[in-house]
Amino acid sequence: MTVQPKRIIADAVVRKEASAKDRLLDKAFALAFNGLVYAQIWEDPVVDMEGLAIEPDSHVMCIASGSCNALSYLTADPAQVTAVDLNRAHVALGRLKITAIRHLPNYERFHRFFGHADHAENKAVYREMIAPHLDPESRRYWETRDIKGRRRISYFTKGLYRRGLLGNFIGLAHLFARGYKVDLNRLLEAETLEEQRAVFERELAPVFDKRFVRWLTDRPASLFGLGIPPAQFEELAGDERMAEVLRRRLEKLACDFEVKDNYFAWQAFGRGYDRKSDAPLPPYLKRANWEAMRARIDRIDVVRANMVEWIGAREASSLDRFVLLDAQDWMNDAQLNGLWSRITAAARPGARVLFRTAAEPSLLPGRLDDAILSKWRYLEEQSADLTARDRSSIYGGVHLYERAW
Repeated sequence: MTVQPKRIIADAVVRKEASAKDRLLDKAFALAFNGLVYAQIWEDPVVDMEGLAIEPDSHVMCIASGSCNALSYLTADPAQVTAVDLNRAHVALGRLKITAIRHLPNYERFHRFFGHADHAENKAVYREMIAPHLDPESRRYWETRDIKGRRRISYFTKGLYRRGLLGNFIGLAHLFARGYKVDLNRLLEAETLEEQRAVFERELAPVFDKRFVRWLTDRPASLFGLGIPPAQFEELAGDERMAEVLRRRLEKLACDFEVKDNYFAWQAFGRGYDRKSDAPLPPYLKRANWEAMRARIDRIDVVRANMVEWIGAREASSLDRFVLLDAQDWMNDAQLNGLWSRITAAARPGARVLFRTAAEPSLLPGRLDDAILSKWRYLEEQSADLTARDRSSIYGGVHLYERAW
C-alpha cells in the first residue's frame, strides 16, 4: 500500500482534538483497517436496491468493501456501477470476483469458489482460470503472503469468511460463546421465529449480563473487529453500556428474520453460508442471477481511490445513485461538508444517496451546511422502513436522501 492511502485512512479516523490516549486508539484502528476487513459486506443489498430505485440509465457509485453489494446492484440492471475503496485488500477482492464471473466456466465453479470458499481445488481454479486474466496489482496481492506467512489465495481453500478483521472477530465471539457453554449453531437449527427467539433468550441474551463481557465491550478496541472506530463507538454507545446496545442488535439479527432467509445470520452464527441448495445468499451469488451477472459484468469497475476526491473529479450531473455505507460516522463537520458539496455538484436531478449510521438518527441535520442540505429531501418514512428490514441488523439507521432540485 502506498503512503497516501494510509495517510488518508489515518486522517479520516484520527481525531486531532482528542486526548493522547484517544488518538493512540484511533491510530491503532487505522492500522488494523489497512488489511482485509470484510470478506463479506455487512449491509443488506436488497434493502439498498429498494431505496435506491435503480433505473436503466443509473450510474451507481458505492464504497466497495467486500464488493458483494456492488456486484449485487447489477441484478437491478443499472447502466454502470463504480465501486471505490482505499483498502488494497477490498479492491483486490472485488476485482477477483469480477474476473471470476468473466472467466469461470459455470455457476457451480463460481459458487464453490466464493460461496463455499474452502475447497482445496480452488487453488488450481485460481491458478488456471482466474490468475491469467487478473490485473497485476490484484494478482500480486493474492499471491503474496500475509503476516502469518500464508499466501492470501489460500483463504479460498481454508475458509475465506473466517479471515479478515471481521472474520477473526466472529471467530473470537464463537470462542467466548463456547466458554459460556453456548452453541451458536442452535439458532441456525431453529425452524420458526418463535424457536429462534427461544434460543436467543435462553442461550445468548444472558451472556451480555456477564461481568467480563460488560467490561470487555466497554473497551473501544474490543470492537475494532466490527469495523467500529473509537469515535463511532462513542456515538453507538450513547448513554448506555455497550453490552446492552450489542444485545439489542444481536436480538434483531437472531429474532426478527427467519434464518432460512438471512445469510447474515449464517455468517454470524455459522461462520459461512448455508450449504443447502436453497440457502440464502447475496444476490450476486444466487444461481438465478448467474446469467445476468455474466451479461452485465462489464458494467462494473472497482477503483482504488479516495471516495471524496473521486466524486469531486466527476462531471456535473453525471451520477445519480450514491451508497456511502457508514463512512460518514468517521467524519468531522468539515469532511462531511466537503463530501456533500461534491455529491451535490455531481448529482443529477432526482439523485439518491443511501447511507447507514451506528446511532439511529441521521447525522446530517445540525452538521451539514443548510445551503447544501436544503437541496436534498430526507425520505423519512422509507428510511425507517429500510432500517427495520435491513437483515444485517448491526446499524442503528438506514438513511435515504433525494436531490430536491
